[in-house]
Amino acid sequence: MVTSKELPILQKRAKLVLRRLEKMFPDAHIALKYENNWELLVAVQLSAQCTDKKVNEVTPALFKKYPKLESYITANPREFEKDIHQCGFYRAKTRNILAAAKVVKEKFGGKLPKNMREMLTIPGIGRKSANVILGNAYGVVEGIAVDTHVKRLSRVLGLTKEKTPEKIEKDLMQILPKKDWFKATYLIIDYGRKYCFARPHKHEVCPLTPLLK
Repeated sequence: MVTSKELPILQKRAKLVLRRLEKMFPDAHIALKYENNWELLVAVQLSAQCTDKKVNEVTPALFKKYPKLESYITANPREFEKDIHQCGFYRAKTRNILAAAKVVKEKFGGKLPKNMREMLTIPGIGRKSANVILGNAYGVVEGIAVDTHVKRLSRVLGLTKEKTPEKIEKDLMQILPKKDWFKATYLIIDYGRKYCFARPHKHEVCPLTPLLK
């Protein structure tokens, strides 16, 4: 948790980091490919512990085979598992996605809800996924999506000392203006993918390292 003493220091650092990232990645955005809000939800669920690149390789055939929400409601679970097998954790993802389709149809009339509280009632959707979906589907920003890149780099960049996504999100929401919450996720992700990798490397050569001194 950010203390009152730390807050102005971290706010200044966060502003410097974000402004630099905006110059480096002026077109930062979600990497997942989809055509509608339901496909966005499916892609987000498939991306759990799987690369966006792999998800984008799987979804063209998947979305062609299951073109509508109703296609998922009537899908054969065993067959669906085979269709998404490459994304890993295919049994749990199948269970959640097919259950989500029924909830969206029966509880929300076939359309994804537009707020965090209702999004979190959908099987397989936690705060990170809900933030991604709400922001990209509706421009609704109720928090900050903390994926593996954001979790790791928020600590590397000295923006938080917390270790769990929930606590990291709270810290970032304190130190970043709300207008920056949505884009911050994608700016940090792009930085992690291009420069500051999860694998061992020399942090001193990363572009943002001079800002941290």
